[in-house]
Amino acid sequence: MPGGVAGGTGDVAVDRARVIRVGTRKSQLARIQTDSVVEMLTERFPGAQFEIVAMSTTGDKILDTALSKIGEKSLFTKELETALERNEVDLVVHSLKDLPTTLPLGFTIGAICKRESPHDAVVFHPSNAGKTLSSLAEKSVIGTSSLRRAAQLKKRFAHLDFRDIRGNLNTRLRKLDENNEFSAIILAAAGLRRMGWESRIGQVLNPEECMYAVGQGALAVEVRSKDQDILSMVSALHHPETVLRCIAERAFMRQLEGGCSVPVAVNSTVKDFQFTLVPKSHKPRREPLRWTLVELFPSRYTQGEHLGVEPTSVFPRLYLTGAVYSLDGSESLKETMQTGVDHKPQQDEDGPEDDIQHVGITAKNIPNAALAAAEALGMNLANLLLSKGAKQILTVARQLNDAR
Repeated sequence: MPGGVAGGTGDVAVDRARVIRVGTRKSQLARIQTDSVVEMLTERFPGAQFEIVAMSTTGDKILDTALSKIGEKSLFTKELETALERNEVDLVVHSLKDLPTTLPLGFTIGAICKRESPHDAVVFHPSNAGKTLSSLAEKSVIGTSSLRRAAQLKKRFAHLDFRDIRGNLNTRLRKLDENNEFSAIILAAAGLRRMGWESRIGQVLNPEECMYAVGQGALAVEVRSKDQDILSMVSALHHPETVLRCIAERAFMRQLEGGCSVPVAVNSTVKDFQFTLVPKSHKPRREPLRWTLVELFPSRYTQGEHLGVEPTSVFPRLYLTGAVYSLDGSESLKETMQTGVDHKPQQDEDGPEDDIQHVGITAKNIPNAALAAAEALGMNLANLLLSKGAKQILTVARQLNDAR
């Protein structure tokens, strides 16, 4: 930093006289998430001073309408970005799933923190404690504000009645507990855990039951793209695996032109050091055998020679499953693709490529080739679904949602 003094990690310097203002929503969960980011920054840059600036957003104020009906792409971000543009704050902490896949000019996501569980969770009314969605009575009412959740769960749990529920976590839990309208509600597991309410989780939905939203469970730090001091500082919080997964997910969403007004779902994972192996004593197979290091060599990797196999390639692989649904879940398209990525931080990489954005994300110290591969994976998967009719499914879903 110009005029700064060393006080952080690596080559990043901290101006001890500067107060770094951190923007956030006013909700309890948003404050908890922002506090955690400030704590991580303080640990890495003990010489820095931070001030939290909380404000209400459009999404916080409109509580009587389903989010999918409002149609605004920046419901929970617009006011925060306005403050960032006016230099009233220096960085903003968001839930990544709230950020559109295309950011306003002049902004970038400078950090994506390590992801909490991206899965959805079921919180049951106290009278239904110990039950699951499958065991609930016929016509039990389930509250969710998400078209994505409802579309997937309506088909799997056809005996249940899914209805909109709005409000922050506190409000939704109060509606569940104090009224007898809902038998259960569906919420993001990450938010419940961050609030310290993990004991309320009665069931975690696995990807076969309900795939999650793009970016769900990850925290993002948005900054001015030309503020190199702040951008360099927050980039220390990047979690490479989470970054690659979320870039692929966001690229998938952007290529589909999706959003909260249509049911789009994903599931991603990085399987480190996937080996492609062929038996030494057999003729080449049409499809090579595949195992992971953990499966093959539980104690040490060099044991491969005892198995009579040899690796033909060693690359971490990023897997992405994406799906689109009709509103009632009766129609769907779902596919999985994968790509090789090398996400080891490259501290010696320097130059203009460092600031290339991938679906709004600037990821310093992560190889650009890996970032580009993740983005291409998401786009290619979306194009595959589009070639099979995804556009028609989403167009009808959007029209039906608008007409409700």
